[in-house]
Amino acid sequence: MDANGPDSLRWFLSERDLPERTLVVINRRQPEPVQRLFEESFGALSVDIEERELPEETDDVVVLLEDGEVVATSPLEKLQNAVLYVNADLYRTGLSGVDKYEAPEVLTALDEMVFSLRGFPKSNKEKLLLIVMSRYIENRALTADGGRLDVAFQELSRIRDERGTETVYKRLAESDVETHIYGLPDITYERDGLDIHTGTDEEYQRSWFVVYTPDGSDADPAALVAIETGPNIWEAMWTYEPGQVGNIQQHIIENF
Repeated sequence: MDANGPDSLRWFLSERDLPERTLVVINRRQPEPVQRLFEESFGALSVDIEERELPEETDDVVVLLEDGEVVATSPLEKLQNAVLYVNADLYRTGLSGVDKYEAPEVLTALDEMVFSLRGFPKSNKEKLLLIVMSRYIENRALTADGGRLDVAFQELSRIRDERGTETVYKRLAESDVETHIYGLPDITYERDGLDIHTGTDEEYQRSWFVVYTPDGSDADPAALVAIETGPNIWEAMWTYEPGQVGNIQQHIIENF
């Protein structure tokens, strides 16, 4: 690694000292298959998963604990709508996650952790969490209607082939967000309002990122970084720390 900074995007996927995190399903009244879906979806996130009966608390709620303290809460129904009862095609073909379903807070609050996630056919659910987080950051940019968004798709054809994705980026192109798209040039893709960057090196082939930095608004920065380490196997993390987001964006500007 260069002494002055990272020499690859993967450098940002470094372990950090974090509090002990636990996801707890409280007073589950949903059937057992729902719990199995929850464990299948979140079990790869290096957090403990528990069930607890607490008579004084609301039924069917999921909380995220850090060192035993509640830091995020989501109704189980919200996780069912956004993750458990859907597959990746719903996000690729429609606007779910931007307009219809919001990302569950117990997922978005799992920042700074490095995860290893698998896509289909090894897992039907794990990679979906990265798709949900991508939509979450895209929505942040759309809501702010300003700032800069940098997004890597690996192949540019994914924008055109995924109707829901193309709809999101058509809206971004029409917004005041400065949107930069990166990918392998397997197709020629142009759209007014989008800056297209192409390349064929390893970082283009293996990188998936969604990085948003606001510009004079009340919005907060956010970045998702994922590197494909094997066939449809990803190391990934997301962060909202302004300095880290800025460093990731600077690496992209200088190296992509």
